[in-house]
Amino acid sequence: MKLFKIKGNQLTDISTTSFKLEKDIQTLIENNLESVFGIQFVKTELTIKSFRIDTLAFDKENKSFVIIEYKKDLKFSIIDQGYTYLSLLLNNKSDFILEYNETLNTQLKRDDVDWSQSKVIFISPSFSDYQKHSVNFKDVPFELWEIKKFENDLISLTQHKVSSNESISTTIEDNETVVGKVSREVKLYTEEYHLEKKNLTNDIKERYYNLRERITTLNDVEIIPRQLYIGFKLKSNFVDVEIRPKDIKLYINMKIGELDDPKGISRDVSNQGHWGNGDYEIRITENTDLDYIMFLINQSYNKQLNKK
Repeated sequence: MKLFKIKGNQLTDISTTSFKLEKDIQTLIENNLESVFGIQFVKTELTIKSFRIDTLAFDKENKSFVIIEYKKDLKFSIIDQGYTYLSLLLNNKSDFILEYNETLNTQLKRDDVDWSQSKVIFISPSFSDYQKHSVNFKDVPFELWEIKKFENDLISLTQHKVSSNESISTTIEDNETVVGKVSREVKLYTEEYHLEKKNLTNDIKERYYNLRERITTLNDVEIIPRQLYIGFKLKSNFVDVEIRPKDIKLYINMKIGELDDPKGISRDVSNQGHWGNGDYEIRITENTDLDYIMFLINQSYNKQLNKK
């Protein structure tokens, strides 16, 4: 990535600088976990069973643990290290629960955690082509983020996106390997997972595609499929979509009293259990006006856009 600044009508290159130490990257990320990744900091330099984890975090939305590792070495194996850490997490769940409760003075229970959504984030100034290729599977529970430091105290974080539709499980002959065991418990959900459900009609699928196309015309929208819904995220999820056999449900991520809904099509679910984020539920049927739906969604999107 190259950054420029405007000087008159000319673009001037902003030079990169280097991090002196791996620890400098770690400290910067740990102090800004909420704003960068939307997750909760738990512990730095955590040791479990002789393994040291750089950063332990917790994803409140997914109710899952996140392990973060920082690297400046281009030679380490992401696959080996990533699955080792996930195996450590899944085989020592009580230790992680205890660490979370003691550090944050709370009462998280083992059943409160969705262990299937566990993941490892690797952060480095750069990754080799070999490292990127090694995780190029649609269901590998790792994220690779390149961090760059520029002059004038500018920082960029860029995620390496997976381009393959192949599952890593198809490349594993022995299901009793660490990779095989972790893959059976940790799941990455996709849009296809939701759209390939039984009893889902083509009409429902088309309805979702039409809605998706409209939402993604908004700037910087990220699609985050979860087990029970598909989230559309800016800084955090601004709308969540639950695809069902007979209709589609939306959850607008705003508190009761914040949404301007003159037609009154939304339902207050603030005091009810439901999937997704927010206090407003909307059903989309074949007669639903998508222009009006986007009027409602835009309110949540703009709230996220203006959020400091």
